Amino acid sequence: MNLLVVGDSLCFHGPVGPLAADDPRLWHSVAASSLGGSSELIAGFGWTARDAWWAVTGDPRFWAALARADVLVLAVGGMDTLPSPLPTYLREGLRFLRPDALRRRVRAVYLGAQPWLSRLGGPVALPAHLTERYLDDCVRAVRTLRPGLPVVGMVPPVHRAAVYGYVHSGRPAGEAAVRRWALRHEVPLLDLPSLIGEHVRGGHGNPDGIHWGFDAHRAVGQAMADTVRHLDPVNP
Repeated sequence: MNLLVVGDSLCFHGPVGPLAADDPRLWHSVAASSLGGSSELIAGFGWTARDAWWAVTGDPRFWAALARADVLVLAVGGMDTLPSPLPTYLREGLRFLRPDALRRRVRAVYLGAQPWLSRLGGPVALPAHLTERYLDDCVRAVRTLRPGLPVVGMVPPVHRAAVYGYVHSGRPAGEAAVRRWALRHEVPLLDLPSLIGEHVRGGHGNPDGIHWGFDAHRAVGQAMADTVRHLDPVNP
């Protein structure tokens, strides 16, 4: 059983920091191992449903992996719900500032202000209606090329991140959008809050309050394997 996973940093970040995509302790590796198959991960830091759409339409690694995939996992939607005081194009554009000293200074000022600005509750990294739209687009595009390919999604997770002022007011709308999308396309959802909520809120994961320890990765991987086992097979 080959899993093709498009996701955010929760797919490759452990209790200390980021890891190689094929690390056996990561949840998608745990799931693939339990299923007797392999996983292909296409992911990035802070990826939203919009980034997933860009990968589906613009990443040749995705096109190659899609031909071999038995299941597509869209492990995005959680980062969409995080506070983003600066518009995405400005926040991500900080890396292009020059000279280096100016970039470091501006980044430091922004990171210092972000927890306080996050307490305003919005805007979020990607509005819920756009999360729903891009997930829709991903499924329609993939099923045009691979009719009947099973797709699995995820309910947005929880966090206790100081860098976001412990604010997650965008999550309810994000979850509602993901559930509407899943119902429309008959996509089963992995309920991340029930799987990792206690782990994260209890401070058992990464000190950043967002990413998970290996206990959570194992729980998510095993739950994903169980979900995949109950999927209908790919149509011929």
